[in-house]
Amino acid sequence: MKRRAVALLSGGLDSLLAVKIIMAQGIEVRALTCMTHFGCDGHSSCGHDPREFADDLGFHVKLYHLGEEYVEMVKKPRFGYGKHMNPCLDCRLMMLAAAREYMEAIDASFIITGEVVGQRPMSQRRDALAMIDRESGLKGLILRPLSAKLLPPTIPEMEGIVDREKLYAIKGRSRKVQMELAKQFGITKYPSPAGGCLLTDSRYSEKLRDLFHYVPDARVEEIHLLTTGRHFRISEQCKIIVGRDQAENEVLSRYTGICTASCAVTDYPSPLTLVFGPTTPEERKRIAEITARYSKAPWMAEARVRFVYSTGESEELIVKAAVDAQTLDALRI
Repeated sequence: MKRRAVALLSGGLDSLLAVKIIMAQGIEVRALTCMTHFGCDGHSSCGHDPREFADDLGFHVKLYHLGEEYVEMVKKPRFGYGKHMNPCLDCRLMMLAAAREYMEAIDASFIITGEVVGQRPMSQRRDALAMIDRESGLKGLILRPLSAKLLPPTIPEMEGIVDREKLYAIKGRSRKVQMELAKQFGITKYPSPAGGCLLTDSRYSEKLRDLFHYVPDARVEEIHLLTTGRHFRISEQCKIIVGRDQAENEVLSRYTGICTASCAVTDYPSPLTLVFGPTTPEERKRIAEITARYSKAPWMAEARVRFVYSTGESEELIVKAAVDAQTLDALRI
């Protein structure tokens, strides 16, 4: 086997340590970071550019985007979901397929990951790791340096490319051992483990489930909008997104071309509301009332709401800025 490996790199401490552990044995490591349309919560490792850490630690990172095929997998994962909309096993298999392709392209001989036995309930149990090895077609070629001594020896270990004695037996959710190792390897910059994949977030998952249910062929842009604004289901055919502040209004304004209509209050500072799907006159009145409710119009004051349609037509409705919390909660996704 050649002394070159591909690392699946999230940018988190565990995957950074996995790289450094193998590099310390004189093995060349090139990393692959997979990105998806579902992004992450912005606070954990996947919300950071891994190249900034890689540059400091002396290895190369290639970014790889898992596109429409990933979206289709999330709609119907072969191995099901975790607690929310997270298809962890299918996700891992798809990333490993990308890593295998990169491994063959650069003439590397095995793959390393930062997985730790028992750290994640769905994908990092011993039986799940064994299943992933088998289903990926990479049995014996996936080395997990942080937990290697708890797992069967891999081919690079058996062939003497990697010294098993210099690997670790870490398990569980505690990061104390990893933080100590970080000091030993001189890793001082790394994101906190808080948060994670958006598909593990309950609120995000509710919005995604609603989108896939009512719009099975949803566009990527509609997926991107799930992290912006307040979302309300007006009818089976219609959903609206209401901006929370000026920054969100600016984001929503970039997507007016993909919606049925947009609206805002004209005589008070107002959120921008995007309307997706056909509406009845009564539903448009309700949308105008919700928009006015979140504007700066005083409670029960009359507000003028202007709709601009994708056809180029427009209309104005005068409504009262008064929608009770119970009604909003019933419509909120």
